[in-house]
Amino acid sequence: METAVHEQYMRLALEQAQLAADLGEVPVGAVAVWQGQVIGRGYNRKESDLDPTAHAEIIALREAAAFLQNWRLIDVTLYCTLEPCPMCAGAMIQARLPKLVYGAKDTRFGADGSIVDVFNAQGFNHRVDITPGILENKAAEALQAFFRSLRDKRSGKVAT
Repeated sequence: METAVHEQYMRLALEQAQLAADLGEVPVGAVAVWQGQVIGRGYNRKESDLDPTAHAEIIALREAAAFLQNWRLIDVTLYCTLEPCPMCAGAMIQARLPKLVYGAKDTRFGADGSIVDVFNAQGFNHRVDITPGILENKAAEALQAFFRSLRDKRSGKVAT
């Protein structure tokens, strides 16, 4: 049952990722869920906003905090299409986020063990429960298609 619920919300995060792709942004999306309700949504907007912190997760966390009127995101689960970077992992720990569910691993910036393991660093007073790999192939395919398209544009190829 839990996997089906995770997949349902990850599909919503993938919809957010598509919004990013439609803007020419790296297709990463996130949704924050509290008591079965989506209370935060985000997609990458670094280029659009000219803001290095405009990651999908940060935007979704901000919306969730505004909805709850509390920076402590108790009982919130964050669904993200990509393994968080160190900045986003730190924000999740700061927010006291209890649960993170993500899709694809990030071999360039991943903070759940791909590059660094921020979530298991010693000394933090909070631990985030993590479920990786939900709809991993779909999340990875969206990223691969985006970067393939960029390479094709740079080389002058026409997408088919």
